[in-house]
Amino acid sequence: MTARLLPSLFLAFFLACALVQIPFARYLKNRPVVEKIGYVPHAELLKMGSADQKQFMAALLVSKVLTYFGGVTQQAERKVVIPMDIRGIHRHLEGALKLDPYNMDSYYFSQALFVWDARNVPLANSLLDYGMKYRTWDWYLPFFAGFNSAYFLKDYRKAADYYRRAGDLSGSDLYQSLAGRYLQASGQTDLAIAYLATMEKGARSSAIKKAFGIRLAAFREVKRIEAALARYRSENGKSPVTVQTLISSGYLAPPPRDPYGGEFYLSPEGTVSTTSKFAFAPKGKKP
Repeated sequence: MTARLLPSLFLAFFLACALVQIPFARYLKNRPVVEKIGYVPHAELLKMGSADQKQFMAALLVSKVLTYFGGVTQQAERKVVIPMDIRGIHRHLEGALKLDPYNMDSYYFSQALFVWDARNVPLANSLLDYGMKYRTWDWYLPFFAGFNSAYFLKDYRKAADYYRRAGDLSGSDLYQSLAGRYLQASGQTDLAIAYLATMEKGARSSAIKKAFGIRLAAFREVKRIEAALARYRSENGKSPVTVQTLISSGYLAPPPRDPYGGEFYLSPEGTVSTTSKFAFAPKGKKP
């Protein structure tokens, strides 16, 4: 019986490969100037074609997304900014998770892209909530969702719930502390640095690791400016008008550098911002 099933299993395996690799190979060969990630079959069709190779098929879809993301990111670093096909990426990751809800790379990448570049935090959190139903032991998913809720959505009650879960699963006092404090807004930059450092350290894809590393460097510069700003206010009894004031008066050395090519400035509210908005700008165009 088993011997008779082997040919069918091999056929299903090669069909699963063909469903992803053949269209992607054609796409890479004939890709236009404006990058597109390409087509992905409906999840139900993928399930039928994958047979018992669903995990392998999910890994192929994620690999396709990472290859595409790496190419677009590389172009951005060369000041050739190509619009990211966010909808296409979402279709691929959603298909991967329907095939294999335990695939951690899908959650990791959705956190890297949908939160920071697409700024679609509810979409990212919906995928994380989906993953928590399956990866019940994994503290990373509620950790991601807690950061998203606090830093971007300012939903501190929801953030506390996520961080409490992350603390219970990891045994970390840090997450329990964050849950108890409800992530007060005064600690947002520190929170972002801690989060980005964790993401960079845990990233397995070199493209994602590099993207988080660049953003981490930018936020560390923000923190340096905030520290100089606090000292200036404490010693002078007033706020400086510009970041340049902090530099010229000796509070900020060396001058801060935005790795995205922008310039740091103080908003009318007295917070630190950058003209790049933490993203690369097209060549020849100011951030």
